[in-house]
Amino acid sequence: MSQLLRVQNFTVSRDGIAAGENQSLERPFGDVDPGEMFAWAGATASWPNRTDPGGSRGLDDYFTRDFAHNIGAEIMGRNKFGPQRGPWLDHDWRGWWGDEPPFHTPVFVLTHHERPSFTLSDTTFHFMGGEPATVLERAREAAQGKDVRLGGGATTIREFLDADLVDTMHVAVSPVELGSGVRLWEAPEELLDRFHLEVVPSPSGVVHHVFWRR
Repeated sequence: MSQLLRVQNFTVSRDGIAAGENQSLERPFGDVDPGEMFAWAGATASWPNRTDPGGSRGLDDYFTRDFAHNIGAEIMGRNKFGPQRGPWLDHDWRGWWGDEPPFHTPVFVLTHHERPSFTLSDTTFHFMGGEPATVLERAREAAQGKDVRLGGGATTIREFLDADLVDTMHVAVSPVELGSGVRLWEAPEELLDRFHLEVVPSPSGVVHHVFWRR
């Protein structure tokens, strides 16, 4: 069975923006309010950070629950890992997620600047440069037969889309409009030369876009 490269639960605004400008330590998504963008997932029964019982079921919950299914490794851009730019000035920064990262797999962080790998709980972070195909080959080896998740951000997803490496993609379009920021697309239809697309509205107001290769 082939190992898929999958984008899952990636959320953008109605105008295709995934993150705002001015990312900082205090604002991982820049000028974007993540509570507003990701409200659809946070309201579900399967949201991993839920502290109270209950939550919604249905389509939103299905996608939230499916996030880790058959995933053996993750690839992410450096700006998803942290707010730093340029050479690593120190190695104290170990991600936004504390001592228990939510990935539970090897994670490959794309960077032009070397840094030693490290492990937190059951997640090992590796830092590497190179072409998308090279990074994907390394991630597939680490995934041991399972699929690889392409975690973002939008710039990283576009790099892998442009290299024609993405097999399936789920993008949740939130009913907010941002105007400026890091954009995944001008419109989802621009991917229809390579992907089938099914669009499914949810009662939460989010619209799920499911892509798979033609």
